[in-house]
Amino acid sequence: MTTTHGRFALMVALGFLAFACHSAYAEQNTPAKILLIGKAPDHPWGTHMYMHTNAMLAKCLQNTEGVETVVSEGWPQDPKSLEGVKTIVVYSSPAAEFLLDGSGSSQLDEMMRNGVGLVTIHWASSVYEKNLDRLGERWASYLGGFWVSNYGLSTEASLLKQLDPEHPICRGWKEYELHDEYYLNPTLRGATPLLQVTAKGQNVVVGWAYERPGDGRSYATTLGHFYRNFQLEAFRRTIVNAILWTAHVEVPPDGAPVDVSEAELKLPPQPEKN
Repeated sequence: MTTTHGRFALMVALGFLAFACHSAYAEQNTPAKILLIGKAPDHPWGTHMYMHTNAMLAKCLQNTEGVETVVSEGWPQDPKSLEGVKTIVVYSSPAAEFLLDGSGSSQLDEMMRNGVGLVTIHWASSVYEKNLDRLGERWASYLGGFWVSNYGLSTEASLLKQLDPEHPICRGWKEYELHDEYYLNPTLRGATPLLQVTAKGQNVVVGWAYERPGDGRSYATTLGHFYRNFQLEAFRRTIVNAILWTAHVEVPPDGAPVDVSEAELKLPPQPEKN
């Protein structure tokens, strides 16, 4: 015969089981929210196209089921934009200053501690030399490395080489010839080198992955000067793969789908000067 106490214990156990199942289901069905942050142009047209590129990458990301995107010029002012974010993507001027000296610095610190992913593109993977002593270690702890602006530049063509072809970021694309602006002499702090070019006669790491304490993941690439490179399917796939990987979203065996319409991929007309 079941006692009253036994029935109560059984009801409590079933309640906990139902709650656990519901929580697991909800977690599995919660969209992976990606926040892409940029700023107004600060380079000649066709290069450093921050906001246009972020909008195009957001369209690419939406090809993957269960991914939600938010594009923001600067750090979001609406706290709801930060709720549930799995990864922050930054394409901007040096993001050590753009983020760590910005209005969202304390929010960023908390998100990094909580395992939110971080992706930086081109100049955003940098810290200014004048701020290296003040920001360098903190920035490296989030990104696994950085490039000091401007410790060497080279604009030329090179084979883009995969240093770890088995990494999920390298899925669905092969090595190819790329013309870009390369940042020489990057500093890596515990990160895994993934991409390499040859510039000015030396091998240069141009992409690295970092698994931070607390289950956070980061990816930085110093590629992305010319917008035309984002129009290359392999180039887009590398970055979208990286964003998904940092968000703990499984990267498909053949790489992420990155098809977008011709209109979405096209560079917008240059504004007329007043």
